[in-house]
Amino acid sequence: MPVITLPDGAQRSFDAPVSGAEIASDISNSLAKKAIAVSINGEVSDLWDKIEEDAEVAILTRTDPEGLDLIRHDTAHLLAQAVQALFPDTQVTIGPNIDDGFYYDFAREEPFSSEDFAAIEKKMAELVDADLPTRKEVMPRQEAIALFEGMGEHYKAEIIRDLPDDEEIKIYHHGDWYDLCRGPHLPSTKHIGKAFKLMKLAGAYWRGDQNNAVLQRIYGTAWASEKELKAYLHRLEEAEKRDHRKLGKQLDLFHLQEEAPGSVFWHPKGYLMWRELEAYIRRKQDWGGYNEVKTPQLLDAQLWEKSGHWGKYAQNMFVVPDDVPDTLSEGGVFDPQAKLMALKPMNCPAHVQVFNQGIKSYRDLPLRMAEFGCCHRNEPHGALHGIMRVRQFTQDDGHIFCRWDQIESETQKFCDLASSVYSHLGFEDVRIALATRPEQRIGTDEEWDRMEKVLANALTSIGLDYDELPGEGAFYAPKLEYHLRDAIGRSWQCGTLQLDPLLPQRLDASYIDEDGSKARPVMLHRAILGSMERFLGILIENHSGRMPLWLAPTQMVIATITTELNDFGEEVADKFRAAGLRVETDLRNEKINYKVREHSNQKVPVIAAIGAREAEEGTLSIRRLGTKHSTVMTIDEALASLVEEATPPDLRSA
Repeated sequence: MPVITLPDGAQRSFDAPVSGAEIASDISNSLAKKAIAVSINGEVSDLWDKIEEDAEVAILTRTDPEGLDLIRHDTAHLLAQAVQALFPDTQVTIGPNIDDGFYYDFAREEPFSSEDFAAIEKKMAELVDADLPTRKEVMPRQEAIALFEGMGEHYKAEIIRDLPDDEEIKIYHHGDWYDLCRGPHLPSTKHIGKAFKLMKLAGAYWRGDQNNAVLQRIYGTAWASEKELKAYLHRLEEAEKRDHRKLGKQLDLFHLQEEAPGSVFWHPKGYLMWRELEAYIRRKQDWGGYNEVKTPQLLDAQLWEKSGHWGKYAQNMFVVPDDVPDTLSEGGVFDPQAKLMALKPMNCPAHVQVFNQGIKSYRDLPLRMAEFGCCHRNEPHGALHGIMRVRQFTQDDGHIFCRWDQIESETQKFCDLASSVYSHLGFEDVRIALATRPEQRIGTDEEWDRMEKVLANALTSIGLDYDELPGEGAFYAPKLEYHLRDAIGRSWQCGTLQLDPLLPQRLDASYIDEDGSKARPVMLHRAILGSMERFLGILIENHSGRMPLWLAPTQMVIATITTELNDFGEEVADKFRAAGLRVETDLRNEKINYKVREHSNQKVPVIAAIGAREAEEGTLSIRRLGTKHSTVMTIDEALASLVEEATPPDLRSA
């Protein structure tokens, strides 16, 4: 009979198979009331599932991370149940968890409206109050198909038909309503709580195939408490205020237009920010021992095939014929036998070509190569998002060619460099994750075992904590990911380091080892910012457009109170410009409060007002963005202070 080992190491023996609910009751009545599911040897199961063998068991409650996943899963069912109660002509399809919530796809001839949300939420709350019990039923395949077909639920029947032959068909009942689902689920609807909200509507192709019917998707969010729900909604409000697309237009940084989908038109102010950020990263890379290169945009498709990218990325690459006149038929159609070129979606194969020029010795390694490489990826139109997800982007890309015995030290140097950059750019909450082999990959299991072990050991040896992301590695290599948390708590995946011995092998990269033999280098793919476009979008949203002084396009505006002081205002501005500051003057015949308000809306960090007293005393009335009060400083004091603050963080005095 089963011996149950609890998280604290305590053991309990039972004379017969035992459920999670029974174990919870055996521990305490209070735990039994809070229990919502059970973890059996690390796998979450329904609270009523029987445990027949010795196992490590944890009783889960709403406060556990797994509890939130269950709440969201059950809320998706709750949504479907409420929708079918209010709109009986609706078919249900699928309803998974997503980040911060869930969605459910419905098939219905009449379109839903966001005005329906209030009635649906009300019905959902009624179902929670009804405390409908949950029951799991395992049903024979053909019986389940007949059940759903008889109800007119043709999408569910199709799902069942396509399930693997050995998969159990589980039906979860919530009161009289039921749904096909792998589970697990909460014991009853009351455990869901009412900290949920329906968010938006969207269209979605059945099974993501554009040849299939368009379904109606309702998105929602759900949390363990009202407090968490309110905090999430507040974050969304903040995110809306900080939206880089709105701020980009308001601050005249960039624009996007239909004639160039997924490509950015940078305006002078926005491109000035780009140049400052690029110059900063270039200096950091120079000091880190990187040699900057520039490689072609177009490369022969045969190179991409040899590198392994063609099989993985061909559908996302922009492909052109090598010779247009010779490859066009009479009808203007490209000859399928024509030699093809492709715009590079990444820089790594080109960097191997640079490495391969000339003979390299083991003494030449590590060789650190960097490029601000412009890449193109044919992202779907629906996936494009401002400057965060684009088709043309520039990476602060780099590749380190090294020996196996140098991986640890190179990993440490990269991690130190990345940490320094993120700290300079204002990100202190940084998490590292190790992403391991994906299902689709090149290379043998033995090669992946070695790569993952070496990278994990490198992190451990330098004392860095990390999470593991199984199956999230690149198709050619495991990788480190840097996740940055911004001012409103959102996480952004930016930097990466990928350990790759396979690409040098595929592209025949080699060096002469100490014993005179030919050896393969290991290639460390690395980026810190990732996409320049995306990182600038992250910075804009993190700072809500109020950029640090060194990155601000306009660092200071000198505004005169009367037009008689305009000449003096220009003289002061020239003095600050000569010191390297980006200064504008506002000499218009407008009230000073109007000028301050206008430049504050443009997120100018420093506004210096000059009136008669300031002109007479050689001072400035300095007002910082976001403050209501001014500070009077001498011109020289202001100059010294602002020059230091406007200096990029890597160039400031200690």
